[in-house]
Amino acid sequence: MNTPFTQPFLNRSPLEDGRLLSGDYWDELRVFLAVAKAGSYSRASEFLSISQPTVSRRVKRLQDVMHAQLVVSSPSGVRLTPKGALLAERLATLDQTLFSLSSDLSSEARKLQGLVRVSITEGLGIFFLVPLLRQLLAEHPLIQVDVQSPLNVNDLRQNQTDMMVSFAPVFTEEVTCRELGVLHLLPVVSRDYVARMGLPTRKNLAEHLFIQSRLYQADAPTWKEWNAVVARGRIAHLCDNSFMYGMMVKAGLGIGLLGNYTMLEPTALPLDLGVHVPIRTYACAMTERLESKPARLVFERVCEALGKSNPWFTEEMSVTPLPSIADDGVRIMFNLPAVAAGLPDAGG
Repeated sequence: MNTPFTQPFLNRSPLEDGRLLSGDYWDELRVFLAVAKAGSYSRASEFLSISQPTVSRRVKRLQDVMHAQLVVSSPSGVRLTPKGALLAERLATLDQTLFSLSSDLSSEARKLQGLVRVSITEGLGIFFLVPLLRQLLAEHPLIQVDVQSPLNVNDLRQNQTDMMVSFAPVFTEEVTCRELGVLHLLPVVSRDYVARMGLPTRKNLAEHLFIQSRLYQADAPTWKEWNAVVARGRIAHLCDNSFMYGMMVKAGLGIGLLGNYTMLEPTALPLDLGVHVPIRTYACAMTERLESKPARLVFERVCEALGKSNPWFTEEMSVTPLPSIADDGVRIMFNLPAVAAGLPDAGG
């Protein structure tokens, strides 16, 4: 039985309170602390690598929202008022606490090490896992990832890896399965092919060549639209390796069924042939392996890279989403300029 002093509402953590008690001025507090320590706007601007007017403007805003005079300008710099000195002392203590906390977390992160085995198809691995590995190496250099092509795109146990990107969910206690995003496939042709053979349309498919895959030839409703279109033309070549398949299309050997993210390749053209193949993807991991911090970290990063926050894997297909860091792998592969700083990331 609960006593008056053990009622749930009397023992709540501050994190259970959904409110933020402080105002929208955390950035201004850091600027103010720099001014308080430097004793002038100019020296604070040098330390923060921002302009002196910006420093002055942010300190003024902080004073306005706090309804208190914190600094007084003088020929030799700035002087703290009593209220400003009190705030600066409290901020200095908070700054030291945050520094110690971040150092502890960084030290713990550096200790993460181990081997994590991941099964993923060549295309998704090249374009979306490789940039993830580059970031992982910078943050956790002792975590090794063993990337393998799946023996079975829907069976984690058969692949004998810790986790995989699958095209079907798994519902067992020994496997943790998380829905990711939607892989959108559409007909694609190279500009070189169009220059030689003309632009393929729904009316002239009998005049055109296709690159087919035995995976696409499977007797499943998923591939019905594609196979119906291929049947109206002629199969030039077949290929089951996703990377080589894409290169065959890029080389102008025929029309292929590729992911919408390949539209970043300058020579690629999407075709309106009435074909759109959406494939839902899943991250599957051996539940026991997720007790390992390196495996859990890699699993979460894979889910982030291939989830719906990635503009290429949203529910609705797009062939021209806004540039984002989700494009890094494609840009590296095709030697395209990197995304400019300040553009939205995969989640924005």
